[in-house]
Amino acid sequence: MSTNKTDIESELAEINEKLQDPLVFSSKDYPYLAKRQNELNQILTLFKNQSKLLNDIEEAKNIIKSNADDDLKDLAESEIESLSQELDETNSKLNSLIVPQDPNNSRSVIIEIRAAAGGDESSLFASELFRMYSRWSENHNYKIEILSENANEVGGFKEIIFSVNGVDAYKNLKYEAGVHRVQRVPTTESQGRIHTSTVTVAVLPEAEEKDIEINPNDLRIDVYRSSGHGGQSVNTTDSAVRITHIPTGIMVANQDEKSQIKNKAKALSILRARLLAIKIEDEQKKLSEARIALIGSGDRSEKIRTYNFPQDRITDHRINYSRSNIPQAMDGDIDDIISKLQEAEAKIVNEEKR
Repeated sequence: MSTNKTDIESELAEINEKLQDPLVFSSKDYPYLAKRQNELNQILTLFKNQSKLLNDIEEAKNIIKSNADDDLKDLAESEIESLSQELDETNSKLNSLIVPQDPNNSRSVIIEIRAAAGGDESSLFASELFRMYSRWSENHNYKIEILSENANEVGGFKEIIFSVNGVDAYKNLKYEAGVHRVQRVPTTESQGRIHTSTVTVAVLPEAEEKDIEINPNDLRIDVYRSSGHGGQSVNTTDSAVRITHIPTGIMVANQDEKSQIKNKAKALSILRARLLAIKIEDEQKKLSEARIALIGSGDRSEKIRTYNFPQDRITDHRINYSRSNIPQAMDGDIDDIISKLQEAEAKIVNEEKR
């Protein structure tokens, strides 16, 4: 990650050269290159503004030291105050852009939502969280693909696994991993008592084949007849696939597609993401306790957020941030929470650099 003006200019020159090749526009690297080009241009603009502000402040200080009349000196002092405030804002923006970034930030993600404590109410909230992430993704032009789902008779999900595809999906959604707690009166509650239920969310950066090499000899692949929803063509063929990664014991099953090949591809995608997550979690153990508390640990057991419906309050416990309007949040409007979490991590990283 480039952190000074010279490095930024060199990196931008390399990206500009790559973007001169017409073939790059049809490559998988193009979204990242275009985004990075825009980021580097923003950083250079801030460096330029920073330099100008420093020069203007120095000129104003020279006026105060000179034999200028009192009115001009007063004007210079006022200008220094205004320029210093603008300089602080510019430095803050610059620090947030050049702070060392998580190398996985630009990846797409695989999200696994599972009902935990609370029975039917937990499964219903799992479906609401899926809708929340779906609406958020739609609002930000990300593409959702369901990889696996296990619905129940009340209309909720015991489990749903889906991908969110697009640049920086992991950067924006990685903080969602953990236990989400909901407090409300279930529709089935006749006496109006508030119930507390929980749902677990895992956020895995999507892995490519080059990221995680899987030895075919390490896999046990079983095929079997699908069950549940899907129709006659699904339930009467051996299209379901279960893959077990023998060294780790990780097992992934998929039966959502009619095609055994498609089910195998989806299962391998999930397996690869889980193996990459293990690798990342090992690397994260080297981080400070403050950052680990923010991004969560491998077991995803931390209670990270509470949705209190009777009080119309969402609280993220990691940063002690609360807001109202739960219906708006459940409709995908969670940018404020994401931004607060990103700011918190940037602040921690900046403090660690000092």
